[in-house]
Amino acid sequence: MKQQSLEATGFEVYRKKTRKEIFLDEMNQIIPWKELSDAIKPYYPKPPKGAGRKPVGLERMLRIHFLQHWFELSDPGAEEALYDSRAMRLFVGIDLGKEPVPDETTICKFRHLMERHNLGGELFRLVNVYLEENGLKVSRGTIVDASIINAPSSTKNKDKQRDPEMKQTRKGNQWYFGMKAHIGVDSKTKLIHSVVVTPANVHDSQVLEDLLHGDETRLWGDSAYAGLKEVLKERAPNAKDFTQRKAYRNRPLSDQERSSNRFKSKIRSRVEHVFGVLKGQFGYKKVRYKGLDKNAHAVFTKCALANIVLAKRHLQPV
Repeated sequence: MKQQSLEATGFEVYRKKTRKEIFLDEMNQIIPWKELSDAIKPYYPKPPKGAGRKPVGLERMLRIHFLQHWFELSDPGAEEALYDSRAMRLFVGIDLGKEPVPDETTICKFRHLMERHNLGGELFRLVNVYLEENGLKVSRGTIVDASIINAPSSTKNKDKQRDPEMKQTRKGNQWYFGMKAHIGVDSKTKLIHSVVVTPANVHDSQVLEDLLHGDETRLWGDSAYAGLKEVLKERAPNAKDFTQRKAYRNRPLSDQERSSNRFKSKIRSRVEHVFGVLKGQFGYKKVRYKGLDKNAHAVFTKCALANIVLAKRHLQPV
């Protein structure tokens, strides 16, 4: 082992572990770093044979990339945070007594490499395989839902226009501009098994087929997915429809239908725990990049990390 400098060890006698340190320690233990790094390795720059600047270690850059998603950091923001936070430097393995933090250009290039090869989707797949190997298998019930991720609606920019790939939609009496993250969640483990990203004006029901794995025996969802029995029959023929009934102007819900909806909500509401991690814990309420593909890559990566967080108790060593 390398001898640590005084910067890494310090003289704080009365230090107390913060929640950030505890969280990063937990993630460090349960994330399959080798498997995820091996998926990126074929695309990562090789060290030069002769003289030249060697690339930063692959796993180190992946750790920084995950920090960006956990704490909603931009490329320059990630560099600043690493200089500022001892807990983050310890998680990444940076000792300021011996080396600097990778600069924002290096962090940006790694993110572009991930986006260019669509490695966010591959990380999502590998994490789900890892969870299944650890006993968290997909059950027969699926909960479907979607959430709007806002995008900047201002035209006060260089192009004098909003992002053309983002669209606006109305929810209740309020208008939103951005995209939608559609997810299919296992009703037992609350783990995400399917993800679709669309502009905000795409109705939830239009992507139902892509959110099902096909072996369902039950489907849970809000009233936006009501009346899709033909799609359900074709994609998951053995699934029973437990989506909530929808009221119409000339046909209000009966007392029995309201009671049934309340019962269904007890299961359907589990999907809100997932959005609680993505939007509440990770702070992902607004897109960071321009264009649907870049932001879709971010959604897949965040969903992979959300699954790790949701399965934390099961994966932690005894």
